[in-house]
This record gives sequence, structure tokens and C-alpha cells, in this order.
Amino acid sequence: MVTREDSLQSVSLLLHEFPVTALLGPRQCGKTTLARALTAERFYDLENPRDLAALAEPQTALERHEGLVIIDEVQRLPELFPLLRHLVDLHPQRRYLLLGSASRDLVSRGAESLAGRIAFYQLAGFSAAEVAPTLVDPSAVTRRHWLRGGFPRSYLADSDNGSVRWRQFYVQTFLERDLPDLGLKIPARTLTRFWTMLSHYHGQILNLSELGRAFGISEATVRRYLDILEGTFMIRLVQPWYANTGKRLVKAPKLYLRDSGLFHTLQDIATFDQLESHPKLGASWEGYVVEEALRHLGIRAEEAAFYRTHAGTETDLVWSRNGKTYGLEVKYGDAPRLTPSIRNSLEDLGLDHLWVVYPGDTSWALDPRVTVLPMRDLSSLPRSPA
Repeated sequence: MVTREDSLQSVSLLLHEFPVTALLGPRQCGKTTLARALTAERFYDLENPRDLAALAEPQTALERHEGLVIIDEVQRLPELFPLLRHLVDLHPQRRYLLLGSASRDLVSRGAESLAGRIAFYQLAGFSAAEVAPTLVDPSAVTRRHWLRGGFPRSYLADSDNGSVRWRQFYVQTFLERDLPDLGLKIPARTLTRFWTMLSHYHGQILNLSELGRAFGISEATVRRYLDILEGTFMIRLVQPWYANTGKRLVKAPKLYLRDSGLFHTLQDIATFDQLESHPKLGASWEGYVVEEALRHLGIRAEEAAFYRTHAGTETDLVWSRNGKTYGLEVKYGDAPRLTPSIRNSLEDLGLDHLWVVYPGDTSWALDPRVTVLPMRDLSSLPRSPA
């Protein structure tokens, strides 16, 4: 799995290869901490009034720097993008690192203004692999990380109650300040209700019309709200796998809240005991494992999908590497078994291998092409082309 050191090396490599690199991720995931580990001539934090004032005349300010310039929360100053194009064309040896928490906005502006000059790197909160060395008991890593999520301050809080309080304030600040700062003029109370309702769809097929009726809004408004939450790294929409199998396939996306801790906050789950007795236990585990697996695999969102037929056959993740197709199924139980759904997926998709991920400690084969895998052993999944 990718660690902070891996991320630092990747960002350093991109800065060597591209004049502009954008480091994207949700608020408070550690972007600033990672960026400050780099040697920079100047660090501009656009949430700092002094730094914002220093860029009141941006061309004059930026032209004087010859070393690496880091600009945090760059979405606050969108007029910088065409200026950066001019500067890197004039001085191709100069380097700029842009930090932002609104991926869709930054990617579109960067792609338009800095085509061929900008690279993108996405950072998330702590992964299970990163926090594993901090605890002796591997199962304790899973429990704490799964319950609290990967945001550093949430995971590192002194107590579960402290973690809950941090996440509650995070949600409040995100809705009341961060989204308006991005120009999204939606009442915080409205988006709070919508986000909470979405948490009940975690791990489920998204029905836009049903969600619109339940919330009393149009499908177009539902899509707009989803775009906002997806573009700010709060939710993940996994698209269906399209295969010519002759079966009737589900064609709507599947929805997950990307951070398990925020999901638990929206579901009012504060302790692991509450989680174990909660009706969303299985959905919570599925979302947690899917997010960890995608991070390990290092694949873009559009490169992974889920497979489901109307007859009930389902595989939680399907992806291809070097001409081979793999599947991953998530189960919360002590002894996963070879089900008709797994057999059907192997046949329908021609899977080269399928892993069943569960919370136990032992790995074993259910079939020559099916392996039961503890969550802590996700690193054994094929990260590079096989």
C-alpha cells in the first residue's frame, strides 16, 4: 500500500518531470504536511491573509522566485492558472506545487490552462498500512482505523469521543465554510440532510429518482449535489462493469462514502461496540475494504468497477491488468465460502482470480482461482501488471 513516504517520492518525481504539479485531496488529509517536507523557496497559504495579500499582484510576486514555489488552497485564486502557464513557458526550469481540495475544479482549470505542463497526484488520509506499525495487535489496527477513518487528527485523537468530536466539527466546517468558499451557494442545512441521507445508501446501488423523491428534489439537483461531494473527495461512485455476458446487468453506479470515520459520524456510530451491532455493519466493512483496496492497487476510479446482474450475481470490485481480469468480494464473517454468486462471476467474467476479503487472520484457497484473504494482507494483491 502507498505510504506518506511513497507519496512524497511520487510528488518529488512529478516535480522533476513537470513544471507544475497539483497535489489534490480532501481538507485535513495531510497535503500541507507532506508539502512542507519538500525544500521550497516560498510557501504561500491562501488561507493566510498575509500570503493572500502578497499575491495581490501575482505576476510581480511569482516572477521573483526561481526555486520551488508551493501554493496551498490554490482554488481560492483561480486567476493564477493562466499566469502559471506564462511563467513556466518563459522559465521552464521553475517548479510550482499547487495544493487543493476541489478536484473537479482544479483538474478542469489545470487541464485547460496548463495542458501538457501539469501533473496530478491525489492524497487521502492514513491508510491501514501506514498506521499498522503504530500498534502491536493487527486486529486493533483494523478496529481503530476502520472506526475512526484515515483523517490524521481523527485517527490520532486521544479517545474515541475526541475523534467523534473532531469529525463532527469537520463536517460542520466543510458544509458551512469550505463549500461556500468554493462558490457553492447551497444552504449547509440542506446539504447536511442530503449527505446524511446518502450515508444510508453507502454500499448500495444509487437510484437517483428514488433519492430525489425521498429528498423532494429533482434528479438534476441530486446529480449536482453528488458532483459537489464527489469533487471534494467525500464520496466515491463506482461504475458498473460492462461485459457482454448475455445477462441482464445493473447499470447504475454504486455509492460509498470514502472515509469510514465520516460515514460513522453521519450514522451516529461512536464506538466499535456500536458499530458491531449496527445494521450498516456489513456496508461499513465493504466500503472500508473497497477504499483500502483501491488505494493499494493504485488504479484510477474509472479503471475499477463492480459487477451485478439482476439475478443476484455480484462482485464488489473488478479490474484488469495486463490482459488479465481480477475480482474482489468483501465479506464480514469468520468463514467465507464458495457461493453460487462467486462461481457465476468466475464464469461470466472469465476472472483470472478472485479474492474474498474478510476480517480474520488466515488465508486459504476456496478454489484454484478463489482465495480468502485477511484485510491486513491486501498488499498481496497484484499492484503491478502480472
